[in-house]
Amino acid sequence: MVTLAEVARHAGVSASTVSYVLSGKRSISAATRERVEESIRALGYHPNAGARALASSRSNIIALMMPLRTDMYVPVMMEIALAVATTARSHDHDVLLLTGEEGPAAVRRVVGSGLADAMILMDVELDDARLPLLREAGRPSVLIGIPADPSGLTCVDLDFTATGALCVEHLAELGHRDVAVVGEAAAVYERHTGFAERTRDGLRTRAAELGVRLLHRPCEGDYAAMAGTLTRVLDERPDTTGFIVQNEAAIEPLLSLLRRLGKAVPEDVSVVAICPDQVAVQASVRLTSVAIPAHEMGRRAVELVMAKVRGERDERLDLLPPRLTVRTSSGPAPALPH
Repeated sequence: MVTLAEVARHAGVSASTVSYVLSGKRSISAATRERVEESIRALGYHPNAGARALASSRSNIIALMMPLRTDMYVPVMMEIALAVATTARSHDHDVLLLTGEEGPAAVRRVVGSGLADAMILMDVELDDARLPLLREAGRPSVLIGIPADPSGLTCVDLDFTATGALCVEHLAELGHRDVAVVGEAAAVYERHTGFAERTRDGLRTRAAELGVRLLHRPCEGDYAAMAGTLTRVLDERPDTTGFIVQNEAAIEPLLSLLRRLGKAVPEDVSVVAICPDQVAVQASVRLTSVAIPAHEMGRRAVELVMAKVRGERDERLDLLPPRLTVRTSSGPAPALPH
């Protein structure tokens, strides 16, 4: 294992100079810094994490709070986490993954222990109990999601309000006037999870503006739950010709149930989904969809939090605009019998 002293000998400088280059505690000439960095690369030197933390007052760790819940679509959460981890490595940081549902206690533990230089929070609720502690701590942090009051916070997210509006607009342009929304599990709305509530707001507002009759129903997503939801929708609104799905687990059960009812997609019923592109293209019918930019959200969250670690303090709301891709699951509304 290469030592700091060996790096110093290779670069022709003192061990303290190498230490100053690593910690940034003293100004070192550009030529000397470059020589030391070249020796570090040539020898493959990796400073001891504990010593580095003591020298620089940094841990080079980002804490990622990602509660894993059974009512959330885990693959999207994991794609965001992977993007956070790979982007963090490009900034010479590792990721401490906190998956429990501890809420404020986890924030208190990270802040109090100095475990991490910064925090990224996922699964953000409108009135998230973690936020008062986060504001009080002053630790560099970014939310993937938007609370009801984002003042004093930096957030990155898909613009879910615009996403809901875009889905309704697409079906309205095709002549659909009765549209049903298959939403997330009821518990997601009971927690007032930001992305779900903002999507619902966007759906309802735009539907009212366009004269579309909208029915929103939460759904657990499994086959039995989807069967019950679909039966209820068609009982209440038998003229429904459009479905918007914001629950990845419910997509295949819905398509299967529509086939069993003899309803062809898109000739009889159009389906639009809010889901990753991979889910949309691998469904039994290639779905018109608004993509979830999971990788981009994770990457941007790290870039924003690293800017804060470097001392940039401007708070911002980074909303990614939705992108709707038309595939084979949506078409003109069928003519209804008079």
